[in-house]
Amino acid sequence: MAQPEEKHVTPVSLVVDLVLVVAFFVYMFDVLKSHVPSANPRMINLWGALGSACMTGVFWLALQMFRVVFRAQRAAAKK
Repeated sequence: MAQPEEKHVTPVSLVVDLVLVVAFFVYMFDVLKSHVPSANPRMINLWGALGSACMTGVFWLALQMFRVVFRAQRAAAKK
């Protein structure tokens, strides 16, 4: 008989991920705004947001990979 799978995604982990991702986006947006070569505030906000969105997507992927590896290492240590 197969063992039931444990639940990997919980409401708490979703909230933690959301807070971390939003905080990272805001931080990167603040950093990237000063690197946009424009005097137009709309263009600065646009390109700052687009660059931050790309980097935030990579951050989210890295966060998910960290969770998977950490879970696998904990499971291997229990065996």
